[in-house]
Amino acid sequence: MQTRCLSDPSDSSKFYTSEDLSPPIPPYQQRYGETLELKRARLLYQSRKRGMLENGLLLSTFAKQHLNTLSEDQLSSYDKLINQPSNDWDIYYWVTGVKEIPEEYRSDVMDLLKKHAENSTKESRIKQPDL
Repeated sequence: MQTRCLSDPSDSSKFYTSEDLSPPIPPYQQRYGETLELKRARLLYQSRKRGMLENGLLLSTFAKQHLNTLSEDQLSSYDKLINQPSNDWDIYYWVTGVKEIPEEYRSDVMDLLKKHAENSTKESRIKQPDL
């Protein structure tokens, strides 16, 4: 086990210990005071920039199709879904039905996302939609 300093070595609260030395993932913080337009723009960007191609394709095409019609509560559910789990593979496995969806992420937005992942119309989704 090793200890790593995050920023200020004189502040002991800035240290963490990790077995694998992976960087710590900051906790999800719900944003307040964001306009719906700004929230949609942020979620569109976050849907596209996942760091994992499978989710980038899945979430960016979902965002292109649905973000403009989601209600404020639905946008918050989507925000929580794509930003709270620390592992993108969890999101992918939940949406594709490989793993059971935890209760806290079950919502009408998750249902829409699962339906989108089924791709019943057999759309080509080999690249992210243009902005």
